[in-house]
Amino acid sequence: MDITRQSRRLYSWELAGLVTLCVLLSTGLWAEGRQASVAGQLVRLHVLAVSDAAEEQAVKLRVRDAVLQCVAPLLENVTDAAEADTVLAQSLDEIRLAAESAAEGRSVTVTLGEERYPTRDYAGFSLPAGRYRSLRVVLGAGQGRNWWCVVFPPVCLAAAEKETLRPAMNPEDYALITREEGWQLRFRIVELWGELFNRVECGV
Repeated sequence: MDITRQSRRLYSWELAGLVTLCVLLSTGLWAEGRQASVAGQLVRLHVLAVSDAAEEQAVKLRVRDAVLQCVAPLLENVTDAAEADTVLAQSLDEIRLAAESAAEGRSVTVTLGEERYPTRDYAGFSLPAGRYRSLRVVLGAGQGRNWWCVVFPPVCLAAAEKETLRPAMNPEDYALITREEGWQLRFRIVELWGELFNRVECGV
């Protein structure tokens, strides 16, 4: 009789653990899917300076401005992230030349690909940690503090950053990143899930 009761207790704990695991996996899959949905509507910009020296940080900002001035007309009539990605991919040489014009002799590498970002707060919205399509501009060895923004939609150049995003995003993802009423907890879940995978991928 005692063995039977013990088996039943073990079964209850196992069942509780299985239910908890299922909930965690379901939550994680939802968070990953939501972050991927947000990322699929954006193209981000990442500029890395040679070093943290004041002069190099100043050059980084001048290169940023040159890249944005180059990219703005290229994406002027673009309506979605997939098209933006295609245009940028076809214009990498042009973008590199624009960056080099402001880099004052420093080497410049320009690529377009997937990149992991931490959570980043902007004016009126936040982007959760995770993978994003990224236009990456590296000066020299790229060991200095970097600069992030969103190149599509053109948030970097917008006075009203939050409103620039609204036409390009579906309502649910816009509600998530602006943390509208009822979406604060969901944003936190997506953020934590993305940060977890950032740490795993970086081996932290």
